[in-house]
Amino acid sequence: MSMDGHTKRRLLLGFVINWIGKLASSIIQFVQIPVFLHYWITPLYGEWMIVNSIPTYLSFTNSGFGSVAGNEMTMMVARDDREGALRVFQSCWWLVALICTASILLLSGALYFLPAARLLKLTHISELDTKWIIFYLGVSVLFGQLEQLLQSAYRCIGRYPFGAFLKTLFSLAAFASTLVAVVLGCGARTTALVYAISNISCTILLCIMVRRDIPWLEFGWSHANFSEIRKLARPAFAFMGFPLGNALSLQGSLLAVGYALGPVAVVVFSVARTVSRVALQMVQMVNSTFEPEMSIAFGAGNYDLTRTLLRRACQLALLVALVIVVVMLTFGPWFLTHWTGGHVPPSRGLLSILLLVVVSYALWSTSATLMTSTNQHQRLATYYILGTSLTCILCYFFARAWGLYGAAASLLISEIVMNLYVVPACLRIAHDTLPAFLSSLLHYPLSLRPAALLARIRRSRPGFES
Repeated sequence: MSMDGHTKRRLLLGFVINWIGKLASSIIQFVQIPVFLHYWITPLYGEWMIVNSIPTYLSFTNSGFGSVAGNEMTMMVARDDREGALRVFQSCWWLVALICTASILLLSGALYFLPAARLLKLTHISELDTKWIIFYLGVSVLFGQLEQLLQSAYRCIGRYPFGAFLKTLFSLAAFASTLVAVVLGCGARTTALVYAISNISCTILLCIMVRRDIPWLEFGWSHANFSEIRKLARPAFAFMGFPLGNALSLQGSLLAVGYALGPVAVVVFSVARTVSRVALQMVQMVNSTFEPEMSIAFGAGNYDLTRTLLRRACQLALLVALVIVVVMLTFGPWFLTHWTGGHVPPSRGLLSILLLVVVSYALWSTSATLMTSTNQHQRLATYYILGTSLTCILCYFFARAWGLYGAAASLLISEIVMNLYVVPACLRIAHDTLPAFLSSLLHYPLSLRPAALLARIRRSRPGFES
């Protein structure tokens, strides 16, 4: 079954908006460092980064309820159950609000009693300023949990590109306000306050926009009930397994290499893996683009469209990964040499294994999008944590036996094992078969084949042949 025009348009817009979001995030990363270092002394900026990292841990407080609620609301609206979607929205709104309020109170109490600056070994930011900075940034992070739920409102009505675009705009607005504060000579405490005010203002503005654009999605508590929270609790808490598994995969493997081979090997392994993971950013963009459409199709009981979306997503993710792998194999060693100033010797063999890891990851992670988008990821999260934990152990022993090649091979084994579980599980959800799925990966739609693309170009340019 082919996708209709509305689905294709949303996918295209979603991919473009996700790309803009990645670009905005990169701009923020590249711009903020020179600006802060120009107006602040280096030790102050270093301490700001240390303090700024503390409130990010509060992002785990909602335990994925925003994401799970968005999936559930999208599937309910797809089968014309707006009352159910409203019930989920109000229930999760008050739950997240209560969790955030409790977190703010606990944070305030901890900051009142703990010597934050002394514990963090800060010398350029005072004790009082340190506590206020953590408080301001903590409140900002917690309000972001409500913002995630508000963006799910646009997702459930099929306007997720607009919601993602608003998120990017708000991030840029908060970043710009922070830069203005720094340029005007404000200190760390005032800068944190400006950032918090900007984020809170954006959240309030998003509340107003959601109420205006989606009149049936009312704020209140008349439809909220505890049974909805209880039903969503398991998939919500399971979402915590993914960042934990990512931390084990990224940091745990580095520790294993360090214990087995020493710090020099850690640098070589880390740099090579960083280069190889460029493809993952593009794969994750594909996953984020297809995820809402999978929720809509599955919620409506349209298994034909669900299969098509799963096949096209995996096909696109593998194509992107393979193209970047070819580019990295060609230019990766040269880039490594110039990027590190010749301090890290390039290893084409190590890079090749790590790029195979990326290709294998692309298949199972994109397939798993069907599980996460339909809130059927509890077992996946458990296997992911177990798999990444075992990988850290294998990484140590393989590194001892075969050096960095062995460490990279342990990661590849982990990705292959994840494919053996995830792909069949997702095919069952989509009512698909493995032979048909594998065959579809080798066949592109007629509209995307070279001959069709060339014919389209010729039609759009009458003088092309001449």
